[in-house]
Amino acid sequence: MDIALLVVLALCVFPLVSLTTGVLTIALTVPLLVFFPGYALVAALFPRKESLDSVERMALSLMLSIAVVPLIGLILNYTTWGIRTYPVVGTISGFILIFSLIALLRRRKLPKEERFEPRIHLSVLRLGGGTRFDHALACVLLLTVLGAIGTLAYVVAVPKHVEKFSEFYLLGAEGQAEEYPQQAIVGQPVDVTMGITNREDDDTAYTVEITIDGDSVDQIGPIQLSNDKTWESRISVVPGKVGSDQRVEFLLRKNGGAEPYLAVHLILDVREKA
Repeated sequence: MDIALLVVLALCVFPLVSLTTGVLTIALTVPLLVFFPGYALVAALFPRKESLDSVERMALSLMLSIAVVPLIGLILNYTTWGIRTYPVVGTISGFILIFSLIALLRRRKLPKEERFEPRIHLSVLRLGGGTRFDHALACVLLLTVLGAIGTLAYVVAVPKHVEKFSEFYLLGAEGQAEEYPQQAIVGQPVDVTMGITNREDDDTAYTVEITIDGDSVDQIGPIQLSNDKTWESRISVVPGKVGSDQRVEFLLRKNGGAEPYLAVHLILDVREKA
């Protein structure tokens, strides 16, 4: 019965989270993160009822959930999905489903009388029932669960501050951050690839001013970018005079600001035509 419930939850929690917000989302995700992954893993590892008693099984389920969920988050952090609501919920649901099915297969191989079947025992929590150790273990388990639920609810309910910024870069030959042009001929274009990525969490308008030794030679934009969008284009700079160590600057401004927000530069040695 418990395995069937886990399978149903693993299959249903993702669409339910997708359709809910706020407190309802927290109510669905807290047990998914705090208890169910560990319970599915314990059920797969210990299908016999003699292996663990109920209190030990509950405590181990909680501890393994606390261990497994951060590992899943760490793995997701190194994927293209990242640590976002849907990838996290989907991956943990898949984990629960896989180990629930393993637990079901292992239990079916055992005689019925040896299989673990969950039963609710309240004797440990009664004032006169159980040993002092049972009481202490039950209290610690309860406090741990409440603490984990409270912490998780706070993290979900209070949005994390996300730093807002823009990326501004130049690419040299073959679109790599290397082999930038260093030599030029006066009056002939020097090509580079310029890129802007918007991480401002809002639509942003960018302009780029190009200067050579402080003199403005060109302006690009406005370039309108939505959040998380990138703009790249090949840009030509034409030096107008001969000289060594000429500083070619690309000054990025956003939303019509007077002061440059970011700047990148090249150093060119410009010579006469052959």
